Amino acid sequence: MPTPSTFVDQTKIEVQAGKGGDGMVAFRHEKFMPNGGPAGGDGGRGGSIIFVADSGLRTLMDFRYRRKFKAQPGEDGRIKAQYGKAAKDLRLKVPVGTTVYDFFTGELIGDLVKPGQELVVAKGGRGGRGNIHFATSVNTAPEIAENGEPGEFRTLRLELKVLADVGLVGFPSVGKSTLLSVVTKAKPKIAAYQFTTLKPNLGMVILPDGRDFSMADLPGLIKGASQGVGLGIQFLRHVERTKVILHMVSMDPNNGRDAFEDYETILSELAHYSEADLSKKRELIVASQMDIPGADEKLAQFKQDLAEHGIKSRVYELSSVTHQGLDQLMSATASLVAEVAEQQAEEEAKQAAEEPVKTKTYKYRKPEKLSFSIERLGEHEFEIHGEELERLVAMTNLDHQDGVMRLARKLKKLGVDDELRAKGAVDGDDVYIGDFSFEFVS
Repeated sequence: MPTPSTFVDQTKIEVQAGKGGDGMVAFRHEKFMPNGGPAGGDGGRGGSIIFVADSGLRTLMDFRYRRKFKAQPGEDGRIKAQYGKAAKDLRLKVPVGTTVYDFFTGELIGDLVKPGQELVVAKGGRGGRGNIHFATSVNTAPEIAENGEPGEFRTLRLELKVLADVGLVGFPSVGKSTLLSVVTKAKPKIAAYQFTTLKPNLGMVILPDGRDFSMADLPGLIKGASQGVGLGIQFLRHVERTKVILHMVSMDPNNGRDAFEDYETILSELAHYSEADLSKKRELIVASQMDIPGADEKLAQFKQDLAEHGIKSRVYELSSVTHQGLDQLMSATASLVAEVAEQQAEEEAKQAAEEPVKTKTYKYRKPEKLSFSIERLGEHEFEIHGEELERLVAMTNLDHQDGVMRLARKLKKLGVDDELRAKGAVDGDDVYIGDFSFEFVS
């Protein structure tokens, strides 16, 4: 069983919003009110399920052991035209950086990137109307009321992308975890074998001049990561949100690898990540493990290879063991983070001025036309399928004859009767719509 510190960055859950309360069939019978008429109130709205971004959470662990969430239904309508009470929304806290997808279609529902941001993932059903709404000059005492609308049900995939200012990238065992442990209070597992880091580790860097930034030690990359090799997409997902990359290249002469080839391989994997070209992110090149004998010669060759390929970026020399070059690197990183943050703020302000920011909220999209299909189950059995049609039946109060007749008129108007005849239905055949069944009469 995983420990409480286990990093969970992807999970599947089911959410069921609350059903709306049923409308009431009632009449006024008080003294001195001879023409009281219908007095059934509406049902209350069902509870919605809302995700709230919480900066205090770091993983999706809370959703690993509990996968199903259900909001409360609305209260039924009452007599004397009293409305039922709306149910409270179910608010679920998720880490900042959580992206929500429909599990089956892959549709992006929303992205929670700022603390306090909210996202409605399943909307509660509206309350059914009471019989006060159905009185007419022809029918002054209708025994018609609606049941509450069913709450929305969805299966979701939650994906967490670490929100760090700085991401440490590079081959496994180039010193990323060691650097993080030196400059922050994070305590990543450190060892000399491939894929030491199986989960991102996050820490805060605080400089003597008061500047600070968050840094993530991300799982090591290998060739083919953008196609899923090794930790593949699991790693690249977290690079997306970083402002700056510290591209660490090992100067260990005994690792059997060419430094420039390592650098190009990582850049290629970043560039081929399907969701975004991550190689365009601002980076600082870091020559790590400079305390190992022979590192100076390998560094000289690395710089020469960079120059031959037209790359004029400064290479920061670093030894996390002796702290060589540590202060210069952290200061340069803080400056670049501030520069990128300022550019992003300007771009966001410009975008907001051109187009008002809309809150990302999942909303049920009603089909343009109410569609349905009819399936023949047997010689005298038919089943009708259609989300909106099933919803209509579910919201019909069938305890009263007026409600049954109203549903029959609606089904006929929608062409259900004609379609059943075309499929070969005859008098006495059984027809099913969801949990509702009736006998067909032509």
